[in-house]
Parts: sequence; structure tokens; C-alpha cells
Amino acid sequence: MRALLVVNPAATTTSARTRDVLIHALKSDLKLEVVTTEYRGHARDVGRAAAESGDAHLVVALGGDGTVNEVVNGLLHNGPDPDALPRLAVVPGGSTNVFARALGLPNDPVEATGALLDALRTGSERTVGLGLASGTPGTADEGAPDRWFTFCAGLGFDAGVVGRVEQQRERGKKSTHALYMRQLMRQLMSEPNRRHGAITLARPGEEPVGDLVATIVCNTAPWTYLGNKPVYAAPRASFDTALDVLGLARLGLGAATRYGTQLLTSSPERGPHGKHAVSLHDQTAFTLESQAPLPFQVDGDHLGLRTSVAFTGVRRALRVIV
Repeated sequence: MRALLVVNPAATTTSARTRDVLIHALKSDLKLEVVTTEYRGHARDVGRAAAESGDAHLVVALGGDGTVNEVVNGLLHNGPDPDALPRLAVVPGGSTNVFARALGLPNDPVEATGALLDALRTGSERTVGLGLASGTPGTADEGAPDRWFTFCAGLGFDAGVVGRVEQQRERGKKSTHALYMRQLMRQLMSEPNRRHGAITLARPGEEPVGDLVATIVCNTAPWTYLGNKPVYAAPRASFDTALDVLGLARLGLGAATRYGTQLLTSSPERGPHGKHAVSLHDQTAFTLESQAPLPFQVDGDHLGLRTSVAFTGVRRALRVIV
């Protein structure tokens, strides 16, 4: 089988020696070409070239969720076609690896490589749904490029946290859970709309839901991990359905404490809930609109400020080795 391995050399949890071992193991079973990423967006470009050339049957992403997101956006540049596109495989190398873990893969890259080779030998794969974020026609964000996401997106509070973390990483800080928690608290203290949100969720044929401070869009569950602990913002979200949404209309000190505790104690059966929490399941199409530009993120990648984002849940978008 012809395969392309896309390696992020800056992956948080793999060393050069570990990557060499993984490459050697994959070459034992695959006709492998290796590409090491050199700039932001390189993995996307490589994925697109693989999809358009048809030379590779399989594209393996070795890195964190950001690397996986870039590869997926490259593969789906011309739209989803799971029967024609190369299959995707993931070897986790980031700090959190939500997509890989949500697929049931080991979080250790060596163990994940072994699981990948076993899956290839037995033909184990599944077709997963993905989310698509687009610029909304008739708004200032109409021309924003489409962006596919594998596990989550957000407009407002959580995207602000992601942006703060990225700033710290650019200054040389390591991506750790402690870093995320510190930036979360700083975002909470500086959030200007925490008592009266600026976001409206609009759906075709439904009454709009307004005054939201935070909106988390989930394509699977869990939403993220704190170490080895899964955190469920939308417990019913699944790769087999469209998108789920958690919206929070208050993030004052009391509400933030309540919803933060609910997230930390969340489970596959129960996520955040209450008077100011809105939960929607299996949504195919909706729009998030803001009265003022707000931070926007997909799969933990901060994409700047937006006033409007259109979301589409696309079932059966891509084949993945599991």
C-alpha cells in the first residue's frame, strides 16, 4: 500500500528518535513517503496534493490536533468523497490529541503506531462525519475561507482562551494543561460580555437563541481532555451524527463556577446544564452571529475575530483507519 506520512517536527510529545522509530515501523508494512512540515499550512498543502494526485492510498498524520486538522483540510479541499479520497490515519504527537483519542486510539505514539499497523492488516476503518465552518453570505465574513474541523469549534469565550494560549506558546511557553487553566482564568476576568452575551444562534425554521457568551460546537465526545480525564461539553455528540452545540448565556463568577464544575464532573451521560445553558443535538446547519467581532477557533486553532460563522455538519465525510 502506498502511504504518505506527514510529520510535524515540533510535535509536543515526540522526539526525533521516537519519530525515526515510528517511521521505520511503518516502512516495514507500507510503501512510505515521508514529508516533514516546514511552515504553518504545509500539512494542508501536502494533503491537498495527495488527494488531487491519487498517488497515495493512505495519508498518516504524525502530530497534534493542529496537524490533523491541516491534513484533513487538504484532503477535503475539493469536498468530501470518502470512496475516492485517500484514507486518513493518525499517530498522536500533540499535548491533547482529542481526535485520535475520540477514535479510541492509544495516546502513546508507539502504541498508536502498533494499533495502526494492526488495523491496516485487518482492514479496520470507519467513515466519520466532520464539521465545516464557512463565512456567512451577506456579512463582513462572507469571504472567509471554509475550514473543516474534526472535533470542535467555538466562537466567543473558549476561542478567546485558545487565542491567549497561542500567544503564550509564541513566546516560548510549553503547551500544558496548567497553561490552559491560567489563560482560562485570565479570559474570564477580562470577558466584557460575561453577564450579557453578544452571540445569537440561528437555525432554519427555528426561533433564534440570543445573548450567548460562549458557544462550543462539537463533532464528537469528549470535547477535550484534562490529562487523562475526558471532558464532555456535549455528551451525545458523535462522528456518526451532525453537530452538537453548547451555548452559555452567563459567565459571571457564580455561573462560571457552576458550569466549570459541571464540565469537570461531566460524563458520557451528563454535561453542563441549567437555566443559562442551551444544548442542541445533531444539527445539520446553523449560524452563529455576534454584535461585535469575537475570537473564533477550530480544533484548537485560533483563526482571529469573526462576527458571523455558518456551520454545516457533514455525515460520512472521510474514511479513517481505526
